[in-house]
Amino acid sequence: MATLEIKDLHVSVVSEDAPKEILKGVDLTIKAGETHAIMGPNGSGKSTLSYAIAGHPKYTITSGTVTLDGEDVLEMSVDERARAGLFLAMQYPVEVPGVSMSNFLRTAATAVRGEAPNLRHWVKEVKGAMADLDIDPAFAERSVNEGFSGGEKKRHEILQLGLLQPKVAILDETDSGLDVDALRVVSEGVNRYKASGEVGVMLITHYTRILKYIEPDFVHVFANGRIVESGGRELADQLESEGYVKYTGKSEAAAIS
Repeated sequence: MATLEIKDLHVSVVSEDAPKEILKGVDLTIKAGETHAIMGPNGSGKSTLSYAIAGHPKYTITSGTVTLDGEDVLEMSVDERARAGLFLAMQYPVEVPGVSMSNFLRTAATAVRGEAPNLRHWVKEVKGAMADLDIDPAFAERSVNEGFSGGEKKRHEILQLGLLQPKVAILDETDSGLDVDALRVVSEGVNRYKASGEVGVMLITHYTRILKYIEPDFVHVFANGRIVESGGRELADQLESEGYVKYTGKSEAAAIS
C-alpha cells in the first residue's frame, strides 16, 4: 500500500536578487486510500509543493525529505519519480506541438508499465477512458493540448491519470477553469481512479466546489509556506464561509491587490 511521506520540507526558488524560501517546513503523509485536500490563498506555496515533489528544476530543496514507500524521491530524476508511481496533474498543462495524444499516451504507458501495451487492447482501453471523460475520439490524433480549451486540457490530464494509474496523484487546481459539467466529469474520473482504494490523492484547490464531488478524508490549510491547520470536511466548510483571513491576517482580495 503506497505511502508518500513529506518531512520538514524547505524549498527555495531563484528570484532576481537571491534565493527566496517558499516552503518553510512542510509535514504531510498520504497513504493509499486517502484523499488530502490542500487549501490556501494565492501565493501560499501550494503549487510549489506539487512542483517540488515532481522534480521541477526551478525549485531547490534546501532541507527535508520526501519518500514514496520508503524510497528517497529527491534522489530520483523526474522520469524515475513517474515510474515509481508519482503523478502531477498540472494547473496549467503545456502544449506539445507535433506529438499526438495517442503517441504521447502509449509512450507514457510503456515507460510506466515497463513494456508496450498490446496495441489492440490499448486502443480499446483508450477509447473507453476517453468515452468516460466525454472526450471526442478525434482528439487522439491532435497534438498534446495544442488548441485545447482549459477544460479540455484538464480532461486530458485526468485521462492520463486513469490510464497510468499512479500510486499517488497530485492534482494542482484541477478544478480551475472548469464549468459545472466539466467539473462533474473530471471529478468522476478522479473517483474512478480512487475506487481501488490502493492509491492516494493530494488535491490542491482554492474552493470547496470540487469537494462536493470528491470527498476528502483530510483538509489542510496552507499558509505562508506550511500547513497551519488540519481537519476533516468541516474545515473546508469553515474556509468557505470565513476565508483565509484567520491564517494570513488579511483577506485574499487584499493579498492579490
